[in-house]
Amino acid sequence: MNPFPVKRAGELDTEGPQVRWLIEDLWGDQAVGILGGEPKSCKSFLALDMALSVASGRACLGRFPVRRTGPVLLFPAEDSLAIVRQRLEGICCAVALSLKELPIQVITAAALRLDLESDRRRLSDTVQSQEPILLILDPLIRLHRLDENDASQVAGLLSFLRQLQRQFHLAVVLVHHARKNSGSARPGQALRGSSELHGWGDSNLYMRRQADQLTLSTEHRAAASQNHIPMQLTQKGAALALSTCQSSSCSAPSELSNPSATVRVRQTLEQLQEPVPVQELRKLCGMRTASVCSALAELTKLGLVSHGAGGYQLNLPLDPVSLSCPIEPPGNGNGKPHL
Repeated sequence: MNPFPVKRAGELDTEGPQVRWLIEDLWGDQAVGILGGEPKSCKSFLALDMALSVASGRACLGRFPVRRTGPVLLFPAEDSLAIVRQRLEGICCAVALSLKELPIQVITAAALRLDLESDRRRLSDTVQSQEPILLILDPLIRLHRLDENDASQVAGLLSFLRQLQRQFHLAVVLVHHARKNSGSARPGQALRGSSELHGWGDSNLYMRRQADQLTLSTEHRAAASQNHIPMQLTQKGAALALSTCQSSSCSAPSELSNPSATVRVRQTLEQLQEPVPVQELRKLCGMRTASVCSALAELTKLGLVSHGAGGYQLNLPLDPVSLSCPIEPPGNGNGKPHL
């Protein structure tokens, strides 16, 4: 006989990873779950802020205390490594941290397929060698070639990540897209694909954008949830960071004349490898020419964008390791964009 182990209910442990926090009120210690939201709702910014917070001990979003610090392992499947470093440097600059001192390891492979046994073994080996307490995979859609609507296929992928969590005692954040125009649905039900994704999470986070307002909702298996926490993406000099805010301050004027448009244009430029003319940028952003020009003027004044023969492009830092965060960034005349 080989029976399963059992224990009397009254003798079960009263503390465990399910009821402890990695980031208080935001993510459970050794929890798996989804960080979801529609495209351009700042999901990746939140994931990077979580990485920096766990690696440094700084309160996430300036509000949620970190209860356990340690190494973080990140695989950015969608953004270039230069963009990831630039964003991390910007968040560090905003909170006076040094990125080079933080234990954040980035998987630099061109692809990682969670539906391939060979890649699962390589990821397991990487986790074993790096010993992270937080693994961030961003986004799910780039990590497989399965049918996300097929519960049986999705369940196998999620089971592998649960196995990683249990074997190596780490938290897993899986960034995932919500369906477009899903604002009327409950956050968990708005996720793309099978309902397995929603039910799998111990901790789930949902970002939503309504007009110019960002909000964050939390959902936990073993703790109370919070809904519609106001958020804002702020820019000071070269630093661009996500933070929570009071409802009143979210609508207050900022140093940018139109923050949402400026952030949108910058995020679009971050995805491009070559300069782009204004009219092409307007199409990519889905904005009016006047709004794009105004945003380009703001970004040019901040020294973040330059104009050349082929159009506009984002300026990558000359020294990405530098943490200089000028109060008055370099300008170039009146900063008006060339049409």
